[in-house]
Amino acid sequence: MKKNLFIFIFTALLLGSCSKDFLEPKPTNAIPDTEVYNTVDNVETVINGTWSYMFEEFFTYAVPGFKSLHLTSDAMGNDVAVVPQVYGLYGSYSYTEMVDNTKNRVNAFWTILYKVIDNTNNIIARIDKAAGDDGKRARIKGQAYALRAFCYLNLASFYQFNTTGAEKAVPIYLEPTTTTSVGKPRATVAEVYKQVIADLQAALPLLKDYQRNPSQKWKIDANIANGLLARAYLYNHQWDLAIPAAVAARNGYPLMSGDDYNKGFNDLSNTEWIWGHGQTPNQSNASYNFHFLDVSTPAAYYQSFACDPYFQNFFDSSDVRFRLFSWNSDGYLLYKKFRFRDATALIGDLVLMRAAEMYLIEAEAYARIGNTDKGAAALNALRTARNATLYKGGGNLVDSVLVERRKELWGEGFSLSDIIRTGAPVIRKPFLSYTGEDSLVTVIQPDGSQDKVAGQGHTTLKLPDGNPFTPKNNYYLFAIPVTEVQNNPNLNK
Repeated sequence: MKKNLFIFIFTALLLGSCSKDFLEPKPTNAIPDTEVYNTVDNVETVINGTWSYMFEEFFTYAVPGFKSLHLTSDAMGNDVAVVPQVYGLYGSYSYTEMVDNTKNRVNAFWTILYKVIDNTNNIIARIDKAAGDDGKRARIKGQAYALRAFCYLNLASFYQFNTTGAEKAVPIYLEPTTTTSVGKPRATVAEVYKQVIADLQAALPLLKDYQRNPSQKWKIDANIANGLLARAYLYNHQWDLAIPAAVAARNGYPLMSGDDYNKGFNDLSNTEWIWGHGQTPNQSNASYNFHFLDVSTPAAYYQSFACDPYFQNFFDSSDVRFRLFSWNSDGYLLYKKFRFRDATALIGDLVLMRAAEMYLIEAEAYARIGNTDKGAAALNALRTARNATLYKGGGNLVDSVLVERRKELWGEGFSLSDIIRTGAPVIRKPFLSYTGEDSLVTVIQPDGSQDKVAGQGHTTLKLPDGNPFTPKNNYYLFAIPVTEVQNNPNLNK
C-alpha cells in the first residue's frame, strides 16, 4: 500500500455531494480533525460519509461508485452479452480490462475498497473513547465491523481462487494508516475469509438491539450481518455454518410477488430487499448504473446489457421472470429486469441483498453436505414464488441451484464471483436459433408489426490470448493496480 494513499482525511468524504437522507447537514470542513472522533454523533457522520463515498463517488461515467463492480462481475460472466461499441464495459466483457493493472477500473475498485477499510479501521479504533450514547456507539461500531467485512469479502471473492486456501490474495489492514505506515504483504485467501468471518461475528452482538427505520435499508443491521456471514461461509466452503446464517438473514423478509418482480428492481420498499442503497433527486449518482442495465427506458443512455440468447432456455414460460424477455429490432435478446424508478429524474434504488439469495445459499449449502431433501425444499420455496417448475430430484442438485442463482440474481453482481468460487469456466456459445437452422428471431417493430431479424449473441468467445475459456483461468481475477505494486515493496513477500 502506498503509505499515504488511504490515510483517513475527513474532509475527503464529500458530504457536499450527498443529501441529508444519509448525512449530517454540517459540512466536513466545519469539523476540525481533532474533533472528528470526540463524539459518537461525529463518528456517525464519518460512517455515513464513508457509505456515501463508496456508492456515490464517480471515477468515470463507467465507474459510478462501488455498484459498478457488480456490473463488471456480470459483464465478465455467462449471461450478459455486452453490446459492442457501446460505452463502458466492453473491455471487462472481453477480458482485456481487469487483467491490466494500469486500467482506471482496476485502480478504482481497489481504491474504493481500501479507502472504506481505512475509514472503518479509524472508527473501530477510536469510537470507544468518543463521548455519547452507549447504544449508538455499539450500533456504529457493529456497522463498521460489518462494512469492513463486506470490503474484504469482495476482495476475497474477486482477487483470488479459493482452492486450498493457501493462495495469496490481498493485504489485510486492521489499523488506521498514517504517513509512516508500512505496506503489508498479501494474505492468503483463507486468512482473508477468516478476517471477514471474525468481523461479522464481532458485529452481530453489537447490532442485536438495533431496529432500523424500514426506509433506511442502507443502514447495516443484524439481518445484513447474518447475510454477509452466510455469503462468507458459502464462499469459504463452510456449508453447515452458512445455513443458519442465511435463515436468520431472511427473517422478516418474505419473497416478493410475481408482479413486484416485474416492477424494475429499483425500490427499497420491496418487501424482499434486505439491503440496498437509496436514491433521491438530490442524491442520485449511483443511479447512473441503471444506464447500463436498463434496456427499456428510452432515456437510458447505453442499454449495453443485452442477454445471452441461450439464457432464456433456463426458464419455463409460466415463470414470472420469463415475462421480462423480449427481442429488439437489432436482434438482441433483452432482459428487462432493471428499470429507472423515475424515468424523468433517472433515479432508482440499488439492491445489495435479497431474501431470494438467502434461500439459494441455504439450498446450495444443504446440497453440498448431502441433505438433498432440505436443499430441494429451500430451492422449491423460491421456485414456487416465481411460479417455476419445482425440483423433483434427478440430476445434480448443486448444479440446479447454481443455475437458479444465474436466473434469480442476473444483473445483481454475482456472476463472476460464482465462477471464481466454484472453479467453473466461463461459458459463451455462438448463437443459433432454437431449431438450429439459422439465427433469425421474431421481433416486434415499433409499429406493432412482426419481423424476422438476425439474432445477436456473444461477440467474445475466447480469451484475449486466443485460448478458450477454461476453469480457474487467471483472466477471471481482478488485477492489483500498478500503483499498489510500485508503492508497496512488501506486497509479494
